[in-house]
Amino acid sequence: MMRTKWWTLILIFSLAINAAVLGVCGYHYYRYTCGAPSAYCPLSPGDQHFYQGLGLSDAQLERMAPLARTFHAKLDKLSRETERKRELLVDLLSLKEVDSGRIESLRKDMAGIQDQIQKEVITHLLDVREILNPEQKEVFFTLLRRSMKQENNWFSKQGG
Repeated sequence: MMRTKWWTLILIFSLAINAAVLGVCGYHYYRYTCGAPSAYCPLSPGDQHFYQGLGLSDAQLERMAPLARTFHAKLDKLSRETERKRELLVDLLSLKEVDSGRIESLRKDMAGIQDQIQKEVITHLLDVREILNPEQKEVFFTLLRRSMKQENNWFSKQGG
């Protein structure tokens, strides 16, 4: 009789832990797939790019559009790579035998990708800066400062 009560208690405890893990995983899945419309362009509302609100001339737009496409393509590639590494990390953590060396190596790889993302963002900002006139630069950096003061800016989202 006592043994049955223990098994029932263990089963209930196990179910509670599984429900909590599923809840946390669901929350994080929602947060990273549905909750953030754009992790890379914090200045752009909706489908617009940030530079569309700076009053660029046609010549500036011709220079900016390919720059933005290249930038976003690089960040999309790095983002996909980060996602693959995260999935691998979860796989490694869920194994019966934890391989601390592989986990540490993967952590370093992920940190390297985050560093690459930050370098790409900074390089892109410098490239954009070269296209803008003084008044546009002032507006651009005001928007950038405002964006960086927000709690969910792209540096914190990207693990920087």
